[in-house]
Amino acid sequence: MADSIIIKDLGAVRQITLNRPKAFNSFDIEMGAAFQNALDEAGNDDGVRCIVIRGEGRAFCAGQDLKEVTAPDAPNFKVIVEKTYNQSIRRICSIKKPVIAAVNGVAAGAGANIALACDLTIATESASFIQAFSKIGLIPDSGGTWFLPRLVGMQRAKAMAFFGNKVGAFEAENIGLIYKCVSDDEFNGVVKSTAEKLTVMPTLALGLTKAAFHEGMNCDLNDQLARELDYQFIAAESEDYAEGVASFLEKRAPNFKGK
Repeated sequence: MADSIIIKDLGAVRQITLNRPKAFNSFDIEMGAAFQNALDEAGNDDGVRCIVIRGEGRAFCAGQDLKEVTAPDAPNFKVIVEKTYNQSIRRICSIKKPVIAAVNGVAAGAGANIALACDLTIATESASFIQAFSKIGLIPDSGGTWFLPRLVGMQRAKAMAFFGNKVGAFEAENIGLIYKCVSDDEFNGVVKSTAEKLTVMPTLALGLTKAAFHEGMNCDLNDQLARELDYQFIAAESEDYAEGVASFLEKRAPNFKGK
């Protein structure tokens, strides 16, 4: 694993830290590949029941490292977007486990959209989100044009993309862009308690719920009802469902195993 990504297990929580603080954790191709490997490993490890993505230092992620794209031997821009960002977003959305973005500072450009692709985004009061693409003549990528209008509505999404204005974490929570804004002092504790709460929940059911939500964004009601029926059948065959029913009848807390 490259030094640009730090992996740490905290019980059943896999913490993935973006570790290029001097570059505000901006991505280059090497870091993108390491990030995707880390996501794959977390997704495939049955002992991991929640994933937390965070940034080292003062920023969450400033998006693309412009030094890479302006170098004399710069990779093709299309290659950078597909290999570094699109493949990362696909992994975050398809992993059948909850993924938390812990945003401790600025999340700009692709960095903002990586945070928004996560299932729950928790940010410090001092954090901010910036669709910085228009400032250098680009369009939002990394799923930005897909997530933004679904989170905040078309008009507000267009304004964020057109003007590239900074959206503070408090406003981001109020407009539905993120899950929660907390004080800087409470941030680490809230991220920890939220992740730990998710690790003792029925992980299989959470993964199916996540898949149903994502797939349901692009289908009609009848198709979604059929999908829910299929996924519910899978959940009803799980050990966690049996444990959930037993614990309810026995009037005790459930001991979910995530399978």
